[in-house]
Amino acid sequence: MNTTRRQTLALIGATAATALAAPAIAQGRAIKVGALRFTSHAPTFIAMERGYFAEAGLEVEPVFFQAAQPMAVAIAAGDVDYAMTSITGGLISLAQKGAVKVFGGALSEEQGIPGQSILTSGAAMEAGVTSPAGLDGRRWGMTTAGSSFHYMGAKVAEAEGIGLEFVPLQKVPAVIGALRTGQVDAWAIVPHIASGLVASGEVHEIGRIADYLPGYQVTTMFGSTANVADRELTQAWLDAMARAITDYNATMIDRASGEAGVQDMVSLLAPYVYPDRTPEEAAGPIVAGTMRINEGAALNVASVRDQLDWFQSEGLVDASIAFEDLVDTSYVESVGA
Repeated sequence: MNTTRRQTLALIGATAATALAAPAIAQGRAIKVGALRFTSHAPTFIAMERGYFAEAGLEVEPVFFQAAQPMAVAIAAGDVDYAMTSITGGLISLAQKGAVKVFGGALSEEQGIPGQSILTSGAAMEAGVTSPAGLDGRRWGMTTAGSSFHYMGAKVAEAEGIGLEFVPLQKVPAVIGALRTGQVDAWAIVPHIASGLVASGEVHEIGRIADYLPGYQVTTMFGSTANVADRELTQAWLDAMARAITDYNATMIDRASGEAGVQDMVSLLAPYVYPDRTPEEAAGPIVAGTMRINEGAALNVASVRDQLDWFQSEGLVDASIAFEDLVDTSYVESVGA
């Protein structure tokens, strides 16, 4: 069919009007998002698979890490745009330098929902360690000094009035190996990993982090300071994540879609969390790993303040850094203030 000059001009005008009517972000901004192969990172995977990022005008590429601290470094370097992981000493130091900013909350400890488990090795159990109180003088595994594993272990030790030897092993798989072989005596980790270790019979659960840190803001959402200052971009990412969080909580905690909904969610998450397993093999630990993710990415500011205070008290970060240097509270609801 031939198109007249008038028709061509009309088409051009209509296309231009559509482009002007759509927000700039809807043109398709390519971003990279840091992630761990943890069930707690489910919102990222859900937003990708269900098209929530695409609807927000974002083309998202996940970048996988094996620990939290390298993720913060990647954000600061501009290799990754946003991430969702625990607060570490490295993240706080980078925030002080103006490189990164926390702007939302994610995984939380909640009473009544099995959360992170405190585990002990088979060797320690045989030696009589049956509760966290029995860990006095023993070795606690962690990725790095100033990691969330360090913080959790210190809080357990403080509550129990015991001393722990902290052993840095750099990556989560290395900590798992050390716990299995008795090179470290204890560790705390999210339930989808803990359940598999306990099921193996090589490792034993002796407590729950929620009993020591009720309301603990386990993970937060953060990005480079430049990206967080871009309100249109950050809000688009946050809105997509909030939709995915609602899906996850409704399906896995509230069971709003019944068992069929749970199985659908497991099938969605399995390739990301357990790429080397079938959905059937991944189902058990994924279901066991269910923890509440804050609706709307609300941030427990009291927990974040406690974490900052601890890092400063231990000399792991500069004592002069202010809460406002670390956190932008303008995006989401603050709870626990």
